[in-house]
Amino acid sequence: MTLTILINSCRKTDTNNGSIVKNGTYIGTFQRQVSGGGIISNVTITFSSSDWSGQSQYQKYPALCGGTYKISAAGQIAFENSCPWTAEFDWSFILSGDYKLIADGNNIEISKDYNDLFKDVYKLTRQ
Repeated sequence: MTLTILINSCRKTDTNNGSIVKNGTYIGTFQRQVSGGGIISNVTITFSSSDWSGQSQYQKYPALCGGTYKISAAGQIAFENSCPWTAEFDWSFILSGDYKLIADGNNIEISKDYNDLFKDVYKLTRQ
């Protein structure tokens, strides 16, 4: 019983960014993958504590601004976008909601599958 208590007290419980996504600026690409390809946009996303901010090469592709994020232990990252948006574009381009997260050293891949219709993929490297 003492061993169980000791093991549980050492278990990491941080569900925010921990060591998966380090604070700092990540530069890379965004692509909405559809059959036949998809436009690639250069993007920059900065993570700081539980906040994020970003910008894209193309206006609203993807729609980046800023907000908060939270990482779960299940390889998921949830973005909340706190910026106001106008109605003249496809709001599925807004970085918001739940995404799959894969981290490998300074590289991360954030993706969201839209029922096999298309997939949004961010491939980023920490600078």
